[in-house]
Amino acid sequence: MKKVSIVGFGRFGKVLYRLLKNDFIITIYTRNPIISDIPFTPQTILTNSIEEIYQNEVIFFAVPIDTFEEVISTHQKYFRPDHLLIDVLSVKIYPQKVLEKYLKGSQTQALLTHPMFGPDSSRNGFDGLPIIMDQFKTSNENYEFWKNYFGNKKLRIIEMSAKDHDRLAANSQGLTHFIGRLLSAYGLKSSSIDSLGTKKLLEVIEQTSNDTWQLFTNLQHFNPYTKSMRLKLGDTYDQLYDKLLPKQRNPGYITIGIQGGKGSFCEEAINSYIKSKNILKHRIVYLYTSEKVLEKLHSGDVDLGLFAIQNAVGGIVYESAHAMSQYKFKIIDEIEILVRHYLMKLKEVPSEKIDHIMAHPQVFAQCKTTLAQKYPSYILESGEGDLIDTAKAAWSLANGELPNNYAILGPGILSKLYDFDIMGENLQDSSNNLTSFFLVSR
Repeated sequence: MKKVSIVGFGRFGKVLYRLLKNDFIITIYTRNPIISDIPFTPQTILTNSIEEIYQNEVIFFAVPIDTFEEVISTHQKYFRPDHLLIDVLSVKIYPQKVLEKYLKGSQTQALLTHPMFGPDSSRNGFDGLPIIMDQFKTSNENYEFWKNYFGNKKLRIIEMSAKDHDRLAANSQGLTHFIGRLLSAYGLKSSSIDSLGTKKLLEVIEQTSNDTWQLFTNLQHFNPYTKSMRLKLGDTYDQLYDKLLPKQRNPGYITIGIQGGKGSFCEEAINSYIKSKNILKHRIVYLYTSEKVLEKLHSGDVDLGLFAIQNAVGGIVYESAHAMSQYKFKIIDEIEILVRHYLMKLKEVPSEKIDHIMAHPQVFAQCKTTLAQKYPSYILESGEGDLIDTAKAAWSLANGELPNNYAILGPGILSKLYDFDIMGENLQDSSNNLTSFFLVSR
């Protein structure tokens, strides 16, 4: 009987032991305590000595992918010309490169394999299960021995290069594990009305999610082809998702969601665009925040979205920048308008009682110097949620949802909408106070 060592005794190390245990004298090495529900044969040796495992002729490496190079580099001094190193990693280009690096100039042989099964799929035996083989640095004699051995165990032998393996595995094993984890994170559960297809999906979850997170991430990171697989999957999802959405939410008119409320600069910007393009049938939806605009666009509740992106004085509109980082969209047009700011209060409230000013953070950035000079004692405040929008804050003040000691800083049209008194005009720091907006679609 050949003497074989198995380095690593995790989930797959135990599967490998079940495959080999009746045919070889086996030495098992692992840095972790050896716990097994498989009865050990009398020919099995358990050791914590690295030197002892290299007394055998053949060494299988059933270690996590991300520890493989560390193991090989640590064990390198024990390699002999009569050794055959066999890796069983789920990726092949990576172990090939590692072994080429540490066996350079050595006569030690190396065989690349990938048994494409695990504890769940092999629980009823090994008949017909696939194993990938790449002869790599193995003699013809040793290669034929192991090819015949695996064949006699009724495994299905597939001979291919490491490169071909990883390319195909990315779109089979890598994709399957990704979908399994995705469905698990989604929370797919069995129900009383499951179809055969649903049951198959639940099987995919079981087969993939029982494996360690380490194996999943290693499959995704150590195969050079899985990144393009994930990108393609994401693009395909986006395309399919968008196909389910109507080209236009309402056939009778274009629905446009805007960052501001009624009387906002966003409304002024979209109205100027509508007029310039002679759009006759439209409906404006007031969404108050950039995030809501992009969320409603993504979900198909609006056809177009509009939000401010930057101002000549205040710079980037950070609210919009953060929202843009969360969604994909297409820029249809950029709209630019001249912005002027007015300070307004409730008519019945005396000016001396006003001690707070509410507006969007970008408004305060545009009026920073002027406010410091004219209203140094006032507390400047930006609302949360929808109240971050100045027009929404104006509505809230007019409807008693804000204390009456607040003033609003924003478009002058708000004073007409809500019958406010104007306390100050043109409070922006620059007369050339241009603001740019993006008009976007899915």
